[in-house]
Amino acid sequence: MHLRMNASKANPAAYQAMQKLDGTAKELIADNVIYELVKIRASQINGCAFCVDMHTTDLRAMGESERRLNLIVVWRESPQFTEKERAALALTEAVTLVSEGGVPQSVYDEARKHFDESEFVALLLAINAINGWNRIAIATGMFPDCFAK
Repeated sequence: MHLRMNASKANPAAYQAMQKLDGTAKELIADNVIYELVKIRASQINGCAFCVDMHTTDLRAMGESERRLNLIVVWRESPQFTEKERAALALTEAVTLVSEGGVPQSVYDEARKHFDESEFVALLLAINAINGWNRIAIATGMFPDCFAK
């Protein structure tokens, strides 16, 4: 594996724009665990090893159990997640895979049971941000520890 380019150095303004989008989403989502779950699940779907590694490390540092970290990929088959977390994960999957079936009404309705309009939009912002980061990381060849010296 090799890093194709360092996007932050190749175009600092573009990288800062992504950071601002992501930072805004993080500020607007009150639950840091849900924020990280969204990041991890979208990154798993998109196959972004760099982002999966980063966000599982972040969630682990927040005190998350290894058991829950291991079960994110199969959250539907695990009772380890709250109804609110499950709603966020379902929305993450639907938005990440939007071309395959849109966002079903049932997914929207379940998310709205747990998130008001403002929180719902913040969640969409976070999902969109991580999908953008995944695409930048994959296109530029980022992988875990690619920036380690």
